[in-house]
Amino acid sequence: MGSQVGRAMLRDDLGAPVPLRHPARRVVSLVPSLTEAIASVDPDLLVGITDWCEFPADLGAARVRGTKNPDLRRIIALAPDLVVANMEENREIDVRRLRDAGVCVWVTRIESVAESLTSMARLLHDGLERDEPEWLGSARDIWDASIVDLGIRVAVPVWRDPWFVVGPGTFANDLLARCGFHNAFADAGARYPKVTVDAIVSSDVDLVLLPDEPYRFDATDGPDALPVRTALIPGRSLTWYGPTLLSAREGIVGPALAAF
Repeated sequence: MGSQVGRAMLRDDLGAPVPLRHPARRVVSLVPSLTEAIASVDPDLLVGITDWCEFPADLGAARVRGTKNPDLRRIIALAPDLVVANMEENREIDVRRLRDAGVCVWVTRIESVAESLTSMARLLHDGLERDEPEWLGSARDIWDASIVDLGIRVAVPVWRDPWFVVGPGTFANDLLARCGFHNAFADAGARYPKVTVDAIVSSDVDLVLLPDEPYRFDATDGPDALPVRTALIPGRSLTWYGPTLLSAREGIVGPALAAF
């Protein structure tokens, strides 16, 4: 009885109740980063994942469409113990509809590297009752280390036509700072401000970092429009907060320094 009462008291990162009465054993993940994290402790827990959940590559879980347009009927039919979502990546209306259908949903809020480590540790321990994976402790060691200021002022577009860039209050902005960069739009009013190419250039940036997701910038799409130095980076290194955190710094800093 005590275990059941304790389970009923679980709350997600937004403070919403998560009425799990036993450790989740059938999980649908609507967030690629969380899919990667859950798979690191037990891939068999995952019965449903999005079309964007590409890591690890050999997951056999059912696909439930994307983060912004999940197939709610299919998710419900999978009879999950728990659906894991994220405040930024998933729509509140989809979370509400799942809860209204009786599905247990755990929503994460991750706006900094520190929050990502705390959030994932709590989800894996409290929601799944799994021991902390080794990579999580290693990630803490990596990101708790002193920041080395690279003295490089950057802008980081996440979309083109119209252009949107990484702004304040985002996981990516915090990760950039912890990598030693100065985000030219760190004090912008919006989390992902809409800008023009002229605004990027006039922000006195040394370098524009171009990730390959969510917009797939590449050598022929992005640098052509920017009359400043650019570097292509893995979007996964910038925005994923699972085991990718182990290699994220190298994934961004390496291409950036190579551009000079």
